[in-house]
Formats: sequence, C-alpha cells, structure tokens
Amino acid sequence: MPELYLGIDTSNYKTSAAVTDENNRIVYAKSEFLEVPEGKRGLRQSEAFFRHSCRLPSYIDDICSKVDVSCIRAVGVSSRPRRVEGSYMPCFLAGINAAREISAVLGIPLHQFSHQEGHAAAIMENCTDVSLKRTALMHLSGGTTELLICEPDDEGYSMKIAGGTKDISLGQLIDRAGVAMGYPFPAGSYLDRLAESYAMQEGRAKNILPAIRVKDGYFNLSGIETAVMKAIESSEESDYLFIAFCIFERAASLLTQLALYAADACLTDTVFMAGGVSASAFIRRSVSGLISGAGSAPEIIFGDPELSGDNAAGTARLARRISTYNR
Repeated sequence: MPELYLGIDTSNYKTSAAVTDENNRIVYAKSEFLEVPEGKRGLRQSEAFFRHSCRLPSYIDDICSKVDVSCIRAVGVSSRPRRVEGSYMPCFLAGINAAREISAVLGIPLHQFSHQEGHAAAIMENCTDVSLKRTALMHLSGGTTELLICEPDDEGYSMKIAGGTKDISLGQLIDRAGVAMGYPFPAGSYLDRLAESYAMQEGRAKNILPAIRVKDGYFNLSGIETAVMKAIESSEESDYLFIAFCIFERAASLLTQLALYAADACLTDTVFMAGGVSASAFIRRSVSGLISGAGSAPEIIFGDPELSGDNAAGTARLARRISTYNR
C-alpha cells in the first residue's frame, strides 16, 4: 500500500489541502482564495478564521472520496507565520483544529510547521539534490518579501533573514495598485496579465517609476508605491497596461539584484523563489533573462507556478520528511 501524507494550510487569504505520496508526488490538491469584498485589500482575522472553518469540512469530504485515508501516515499543518517565538495569526487555528481532529480519528502523528516553511517545502522538496542542504530562498508572498538562508532540520527548516524589504512587500505593492485600478483582491494575476500584454507591444515607453536599489540585501518600496499611486490617479484605464508593466519590470530588476547579492554574500549557487508573487509569468521570464545575461550568476529555481502560492503541498511534504526522521 502507498504511504500518503496530508497537508493543510489556512493562511489569511487562501484555504489549501493536499495529499502527497512517499515520493513527494501530489496525488490530491485543492486551493481557493477567500472572498474579499470589492474594493477591500484583505480580511480581518476573525472573518478569515470563520471562512476557513466553514470551507474545510467540504475539503475533508472531498479528500475522503478520492483518497484511501487508511494510507495516510501523518498530517502536517501550518500553525503560524514564521518559526520564531511570538509568531501568531488566528486564521491558522482553523487548520490546526481540522488537523487535530483528523490526527485523532486516524490515529496518526500531527506535525506543525510555519507558513513560511510550507512555502519553502512546496518548491524545495521537489528538488532533493539541492533542497537538503544550505541554500537561499526568496519568500515573495502577499505580506512578505524576504531573502532567507535555509537549512533543513528535524523540525522543518531553520531560516535566517539575510535581506528583504524594510517597509511594504512586493505583494502589497502589486495588490494595492491592482485594487486602485479596480481589480479584485488579491490582484497579482490581473496585473501580471496586463504587464505581459504590454511587454508584447512594439515601441514600449520608458519606465516612469523610480528604480529600486538594494543595499546589503535590503531595500524600500514605499517610494515606488507613492509613484505608482500618483500614476494611477493621473491616468486613464487604457494606461493601466503600461503602469502594470512598469511595476513588474522594476520588480524583476529588484529580484535579480537580490539573487546576485545572495550568491555573493550568502555563498550559495542556488536561489529558490517561492510565494504567490513568484508565480508571475512576467517575473519568471524577466528574471531568467536578466540572470542569464549577468555572467557568473546563481541558478534560479521557481518551481511550478501552481505551488508558488500554495502551502498545503509543502506541509504534506514536510510531514513526510519529519515522519521519516522519527522512524
């Protein structure tokens, strides 16, 4: 009989569940954003917890109808944003409660990880030749833009911050711009398509946004946010393609600088990119092109776009690894 591992993640914006096998292959996955009222840029924690709690029973029913649950050997769940003391968000309680019930009913171990470790494992546990050693990870999600030095351990991943934003995240910059343009939250996929559409045009105009400078691995994004909002306010809807292009072009340049810094300062030849922002087709294409022209540069690994913003697969893969360690 196959060995299966269940993962659950209830972040502030997405409910996710996944089942993986002993070879880290995904045999079941379901992931959906929480509905956010038009014009809003997120949900209160109490509302996110309620919506996750209402949605998870249908996920569990679906898993039971498609997977032999007697083969599940352990369950992993995201229980906090980061693996540091004091890290806490109420929305993760919905996933923890469901995971505890499943663990008790099936009589299997329950392993708790951070949301950030789930992002890492969703991408890195696919690459066993490089994921089980010290490497660099850029965590690029709705609320986080960090350069991390990661090492696997018997709890998941130890992570040391080596750089990142000093104010807002890339995800926040993109989402705030998208909402200002009238798109639903989260708005990343909408602006990504706009940017890609403009990039295909001939005779593109010069970028109107200030460049983002990286110093010792850190940078600020509030200045470019101000410029973006002024551009939106003074533009017509037909100009949104160009503005989106400018945002994503600056983001790609920033991530290229950060990858080169990671390779130089952190002594690593591989940089993983995880989190919802890394699913951007524009960013993947542009960063890969910029890196290839940079001479001596690190290998950039994005992973599957479908897993960039998903943590349930990561927590399932972590549950498999930790269960193997504990045998």
